Amino acid sequence: MTTPYPFSAVVGLDDLRLALLLTSVSPAVGGVLVRGEKGTAKSTVVRAVASLLPPVTVVRGCRFACDPAAPDPQCPDGPHPADTPATHRPATLVELPVGATEDRVVGTLDIQRALADGVKAYEPGLLAAAHRGVLYVDEVNLLPDHLVDLLLDAAAMGRAHVERDGVSVKHAARFLLVGTMNPEEGEPRPQLVDRFGLVVTVAAPRDARLRAEVVRRRLAYEADPAGFAQRFAGDEREYAARIAAARAVLPSVQLPDAELDRIARVCLAYGVDGMRADIVVARCAVALAAWSGRDVVTADDVRDAARLALPHRRRTDPLDPPGTDEEKLDQALEDAERQAQQEAAEQDPAPDDGDDDDPSPGGGPAPDGGGPGPDGGGPGPDGGGPGPDGGGPGSGTDGGGVAPDGGDAGTPPDGVTPQPKASAPPAQAGQAFRPRALRITARGEGGHTGKRSPAYARRGRVIGSRKPVGKLAGAPHLPATLRAALHRTALAGPLARPTTPAAGEARAAGEVRAAVMGVQARDLREAIHVGREANLVLFVVDASGSMAARKRMTLVKTAVLSLLRDAYQRRDRIGMITFRGADADVVLPPTSSHEVGVMRLAALRTGGRTPLAAGLRAAARTIATERRRDPRRRPLLIVVTDGRATSGPDPLLLVPALAGVATVVVDCESGPIRLGLARKLAGALQADVLPLDQLEAATGGSRPAAAAAAPADRAYRRAA
Repeated sequence: MTTPYPFSAVVGLDDLRLALLLTSVSPAVGGVLVRGEKGTAKSTVVRAVASLLPPVTVVRGCRFACDPAAPDPQCPDGPHPADTPATHRPATLVELPVGATEDRVVGTLDIQRALADGVKAYEPGLLAAAHRGVLYVDEVNLLPDHLVDLLLDAAAMGRAHVERDGVSVKHAARFLLVGTMNPEEGEPRPQLVDRFGLVVTVAAPRDARLRAEVVRRRLAYEADPAGFAQRFAGDEREYAARIAAARAVLPSVQLPDAELDRIARVCLAYGVDGMRADIVVARCAVALAAWSGRDVVTADDVRDAARLALPHRRRTDPLDPPGTDEEKLDQALEDAERQAQQEAAEQDPAPDDGDDDDPSPGGGPAPDGGGPGPDGGGPGPDGGGPGPDGGGPGSGTDGGGVAPDGGDAGTPPDGVTPQPKASAPPAQAGQAFRPRALRITARGEGGHTGKRSPAYARRGRVIGSRKPVGKLAGAPHLPATLRAALHRTALAGPLARPTTPAAGEARAAGEVRAAVMGVQARDLREAIHVGREANLVLFVVDASGSMAARKRMTLVKTAVLSLLRDAYQRRDRIGMITFRGADADVVLPPTSSHEVGVMRLAALRTGGRTPLAAGLRAAARTIATERRRDPRRRPLLIVVTDGRATSGPDPLLLVPALAGVATVVVDCESGPIRLGLARKLAGALQADVLPLDQLEAATGGSRPAAAAAAPADRAYRRAA
């Protein structure tokens, strides 16, 4: 629909609307990342805010939207004289698709003009188109990491630097960066999330009346978009005028030293790393003051800015699930306030006149006038009783002696045999380590950029050139293209032999010049790059009763956790299958959400017999399904077992179903007497076998542990 949904017609989503308005006032805040489940109007709100931005005045004919009042001195289309005509246009909304290439984002050499006219020309990309507007990236968590780095660097510096294909260009790129994502499809790296200024988590309303109002407005909009927009035209004009006024006030807003100290204390108390959090909170607080029409930042501005800018930065582990810890943030704000009061009291102590009216250090009310603090058993943040661990209702420790499963917490009745394995909590993983490098040694087709297995890719080391089939699949190989043109022109007719060295140099220069000017489409050659690709790492974990002996499951979980971290760092998709009892369960279908894998691993229990064949059968089905869905992503199967099969058919019968799959068997067998069943299984699968205690990488480096899987992988590539 050509008429966008009005921003003022959005129901709820107060934090998201405020974050977008603040970044509209001050793009230096660093953009907004919107996390939310599907169907929560993320894209609708982002597209609506673009219509509120003030129109921009640009130099006529400038592809980089230079401001006539202050043109960019490094503009590739410049320099712009002072009397250059100007034009007015609305702020642009540029949408970056997930499948965009780096050339499309930052721009590249204009090959057409270089070959046709012999000039080095620059073709601008989406960063130039988004200058002084909005750059919207839907499903930003699915965007390749190198593209996200480019976007965030440009958003932070306000300039785009292009150094590629013989082009060296710098141009202004100040835009409002907004990314949306669905956490179910995987979380981006914490380093990337930290580069966004504000992160907002949205959810569908839980109030039936609000949900009904959302549907009512949406149906009215779809029935008559223009008429629906007209209903909110006044509110839209008010928002736009307020944004323009806030932008005008922004340079004059003052940030007092007291509030700057408060920001530093809050960031320290909250436990964030680096200095980016302090800077973002300060910029956001200034934008809040400007939005409210004030010229001085207040304590309330700092509190609201910290609520939007800090919670997503407190991930002490890269695989911790992100979330808003409101209680921890409130505690950090209270600690910062208390510390400020103590420092103020030390700098300006009250005179000691013997008056006993002052409260003693150990008594009296708290500084905020309330009861005991968060650790003193007083009311929690929601005004209720003590929290889950405080012995109150719902804590599970309220003196009744009832265990969480409803049974008696004491000794079981006579005649009842205790079953500690069924009721015992699952084993916990230990400290993760750096595992050996597990990779597929055969070179793949590079369907997915990553850091695990060698593959032909669009980026990486250039190893040669080839004649393209149809259109160029990547960057052109200019030396090979010129050689092809020279070879073709040399075959056109013999040239006279030069009589002097100077004549020879002149002839060579003339041949090169003629080749450059006469390059044809049939002369083009594309570069062959070799890099690394991401794989599907599928874990098949033995969870039978034998794995619980000698705390073996703790070691297994530690090893799998370490491999999960390794897969996260190498940008792999992961999946997990466990087998115990009589069957196997796909506890984690292939996904990019490594955080979910960590949670499923922590909840993994052991017990029962060992249906190893069922686990291999489930792995074969899962891999076959993923091959149909994504034929270019190669699987790496990691089987964690001691090789014993006490239930079901012989696991060796399942070997043909896994033919062509690169496999590593992690041998969990321990003790003085070993049967070597895992090694026998690895031999049948043509896989490498690694003892569990040798999975950790050596100090001096690590060798590829999937080398034995190369022949099978080559067979898979031929079959695919």
